[in-house]
Amino acid sequence: MRALVVRGPAASPAVEEVRLPAPGPGELRVRIRAAGIRHSDLAMVDGTLAPAYPLVLGHEAAGVVAEAGPGARLAVGTPVVLNWAPACRSCWHCRHGEPWLCAANTAPAVARGETADGSPLHVTLGLGALAEEVVVPEHAAVAVPAGLPPEHTALLGCAVLTGTGAVRNTARVTAGESVAVIGLGGVGLAVLTAARRAGATPILAVDVVEAKRDLALAAGATDFLRSNDTLAKEVRARTEGRGVDHAFECVGRAATIRAAWRLTRRGGAVTVVGMGGRDDLVSLSALDIFHSARTLRSSVYGSSDPDREVPELAAALTDGTLDLRPLISGTVALDEAPAAFDRLARGEGARWVVTFPD
Repeated sequence: MRALVVRGPAASPAVEEVRLPAPGPGELRVRIRAAGIRHSDLAMVDGTLAPAYPLVLGHEAAGVVAEAGPGARLAVGTPVVLNWAPACRSCWHCRHGEPWLCAANTAPAVARGETADGSPLHVTLGLGALAEEVVVPEHAAVAVPAGLPPEHTALLGCAVLTGTGAVRNTARVTAGESVAVIGLGGVGLAVLTAARRAGATPILAVDVVEAKRDLALAAGATDFLRSNDTLAKEVRARTEGRGVDHAFECVGRAATIRAAWRLTRRGGAVTVVGMGGRDDLVSLSALDIFHSARTLRSSVYGSSDPDREVPELAAALTDGTLDLRPLISGTVALDEAPAAFDRLARGEGARWVVTFPD
């Protein structure tokens, strides 16, 4: 089968022939129908997350069960969304209602299969979803209704679940609260969509790229602001001088975390959704922390339980209350994925989705 493989840090990803093992007990072979290209995949390419190589990229996907190993319960032909952080349900975090922090999900890459030349192969976050097929534990697949567009359901596995959960589970935004979102990739746009569904107002979208304006407004923003030295002043002008109740940082950089902090009112909350580097340190004044009474927290995988929340999001897709079209910049074939990575790195578009023949 073919997959998008990167051979080392800063190497260009390329489509290669690879071999995966047959599904073992409790495992599934899933034929991929659509897979998103994520900014976090770029962190695998450039070595920020220090994965093992060679590595199959991708961790946001939807597909169909093609083969079930012994003891697996999902039937062949079942449409599924892949979950890159399946909960073990037995560690301390799982037993205390925090499956998104499951102790079993810590490695950026897992060994599975081999390349055409016989080298051990690794897959991103246990999935390696930018491939024609994957082999995964059954609890990494969540069944969804048939008939939904796979390029939409694929996003439920990461961008939409993360963005929606950050608003609903982590920050718990309520109607009438003000929101600012910094960084308008797929996750940032999903945060905008969720904030609109929560009844937030105003919803201020912030990015360095002017071309993101129309995407932001379509996703739910009431205003678009360019990120610059006057940003905090512009946000306060739109919030009666206070700043927003909630700022969501969807980039993963110390500079944008500090910017989100400055946009937030006294007593407000900053939610860091973007995943940054270990050496990018955030510095805040001890006096400011005390005086502002702001809360700074992160949202890992939207503080969500995918087994419960992916079906809820799929139901919203089915009844039309969730529209993901603004989040998709375009669809490409697997052979076009390396060029789509280049476009994403240049800031072109929000989310490119690789689609596979039925």
